[in-house]
Amino acid sequence: MTVTQVAKGVSVRCFITGTAGFIGFHLARLLLEEGHTVHGFDGLTDYYDVRLKHRRHAMLREYPAFTATEAMLEDAAALHAAAQAAQPDVIIHLAAQAGVRYSLQNPRAYIDANLVGTFNLLEVARALKPRHLLMASTSSVYGANTDMPFAETQKADTPLTLYAATKKANEAMAHAYAHIYGVPTTMFRFFTVYGPWGRPDMALFKFTQGILEGRPIEIYNHGEMYRDFTYVDDLVRAIRLLIDAVPPAPEQRTPERGWQPIEGDTLSPAAPWRVVNIGNSQPVRLLDFVEAIEAAVGKPAIRQYLPMQTGDVPATWADCTLLKRLTGYQPQTPVHEGVRAFVGWYRVYYC
Repeated sequence: MTVTQVAKGVSVRCFITGTAGFIGFHLARLLLEEGHTVHGFDGLTDYYDVRLKHRRHAMLREYPAFTATEAMLEDAAALHAAAQAAQPDVIIHLAAQAGVRYSLQNPRAYIDANLVGTFNLLEVARALKPRHLLMASTSSVYGANTDMPFAETQKADTPLTLYAATKKANEAMAHAYAHIYGVPTTMFRFFTVYGPWGRPDMALFKFTQGILEGRPIEIYNHGEMYRDFTYVDDLVRAIRLLIDAVPPAPEQRTPERGWQPIEGDTLSPAAPWRVVNIGNSQPVRLLDFVEAIEAAVGKPAIRQYLPMQTGDVPATWADCTLLKRLTGYQPQTPVHEGVRAFVGWYRVYYC
């Protein structure tokens, strides 16, 4: 399947886990706007305000081509039944227990959702054999690496939190299933995603809320941190394009089959599997991020400077050369524009 075929009206059946979540909601909406069919699967856990999750799903239900199952990934029977009924061409696994810091407080949630839940999803893919399985990983897998920008070819063997460790395990689990069962699989590593409908536990949400309410905001490592902030619309556009970049099996990689190697590709020599960074490729200092929020809100923050938190890393920076070579696309929304869009949404939704 190619982008041109989709433009001509080819409808794809998509099964997406995490559609009541921040990224899953935006991706589902993009695919529905393009005319595709989406079945969402989400447990609507109370990790943060469930009302926000219900509102996202309610908006998606306005599209006739959207249906959803509300159940936990750990419920293998419910997951299999929903996917079997959907008969997807493409499976996109976004649901997970997120949050670096929360993994220090409730590690069991990460084992249940990210390991057991992902195993259940891989079993679904094994049974249904979709055209393409795409799964979310995270930039946190780069862990203690200090050689930046982070490239997919670097080792990622030093995770600093259980969250990162479970995501690295997901990459390994998916590779094993791709090798054994031949399901084409793409892992993507996200870099600090932000934007409207974002999670309340994320810095942008907490900073905006604190500034508007006149409360101090906590700035870790005294602001000397850098993040590769990636606007959510850019992120889901990249995922959408990666749907068409199906990793070929080793035996298909011949000139006779029209395959040409791509410089810097992460294709496994043993499986139809690859990993791709999705980031803005422009690290932003945390204090500059705060200033962008202050400008969008129209008032200064009361800043409370704190030391680095356990599990945090001082900087992230994505090398997205492979994404560009595979799709011709690269995220590029400037932080001040993305922050302004978020603050505008926040004022409408909460104020």
